[in-house]
Amino acid sequence: MGEIANTVIETEDRYQLKTYAKLPLVLDRGRGCYVYDQDGNEYLDLYGGHAVVSTGHCHPRVVEALRTQAEDILFYSNVVYSSVRARAAKKLMELAGPPYWQAFLANSGSEANENAIKLARALTGRATVISLSNSFHGRTYGSLSSTGVSNYAAYLNTPVPGHRILDLQDVAESIDSDTAAVLLEPIQSMGGMEEIPEQTLRQIHGNCRKHGAFLIFDEVQTGVGRTGSFLYAGTGGIYPEMVTLAKGIASGVPASALLVTREVADQVRSGDMGATFGGAPVACAAMEATLQVLEEEDLLRNAARIGNYLREQLEALPWVAEVRGRGLLLGIKIAGGTAKHLGRFLRTRKILAGTSSDPSVLRLMPPLILARDQADTFLEAIRSYEPGH
Repeated sequence: MGEIANTVIETEDRYQLKTYAKLPLVLDRGRGCYVYDQDGNEYLDLYGGHAVVSTGHCHPRVVEALRTQAEDILFYSNVVYSSVRARAAKKLMELAGPPYWQAFLANSGSEANENAIKLARALTGRATVISLSNSFHGRTYGSLSSTGVSNYAAYLNTPVPGHRILDLQDVAESIDSDTAAVLLEPIQSMGGMEEIPEQTLRQIHGNCRKHGAFLIFDEVQTGVGRTGSFLYAGTGGIYPEMVTLAKGIASGVPASALLVTREVADQVRSGDMGATFGGAPVACAAMEATLQVLEEEDLLRNAARIGNYLREQLEALPWVAEVRGRGLLLGIKIAGGTAKHLGRFLRTRKILAGTSSDPSVLRLMPPLILARDQADTFLEAIRSYEPGH
């Protein structure tokens, strides 16, 4: 590692709270599916900044939209109307489709989940929110109180009251007249890329409706095309009343959204929710451009196609116990090795991937523009991996 990179690392470590376990990399440039360190080394990015850079690093359409918007107006709040906000919200709801009617624009997945929780409690007059063990919903107080990944949940010595974190098999029968909502990730990415079986989702949704509770899908990672459809909601005909989105919604500019059905939207009044920076012009310009790229470059179909190819090839490896997830949100469960070890091996081959709370599961969350030859570069490297060596 060069002297400049060492200086950057030392400076960050001196002036930032050490809240992240960081890779020993200084990345200051990215293009497409590649990032570059200060020594000029090129890395194939299958981590995507944690499933964020949906259109790839510095997509020209997104960069131009940001440049144009920055020259017009950087910011004004929701106290006025905005042309770019109107266009972005319209495109978002067009891609989401029925039954989703309107969106609340915010800044992060945590904030979107917080607002979903608050809205469910306000509209039902109930306090109990059920979430799942091994779930991750964010690090703000309410979202963290709903998080079931143990090493994150352990930080809270006094969780927000009313949150119940249950094992999946106990959720459906635990919904009753005191339940405001069930909040869940249809694919628990941080929890090891576990997908909730469709029949279980159907039972949970049915009991939510029976008892007048809301079902909320946290699609911060599964949404915006990553699994091969714009939303996971609708799979098997299951439509939750609320869906939260973030991560890839604006290609890396902080933005998120809470989508609601018309029945829910009709109950929301002025002043019920707010966010100073939610729906900011620059974020909306990035969101609009991102959504246009997803549609016009057919990236949903690409995510499904390349994801299926990776799954097929990975399942043929003798040390791969299971390939989890959908589209370009995949988890590789390793037999006889650890994700950290595999991740270190891949970095020696100039490839970035991610770990999870399950030490045996490596996660792939690349840009949705990932091409077949780039997938083959990864596959060529991983075929030479020997667990335990």
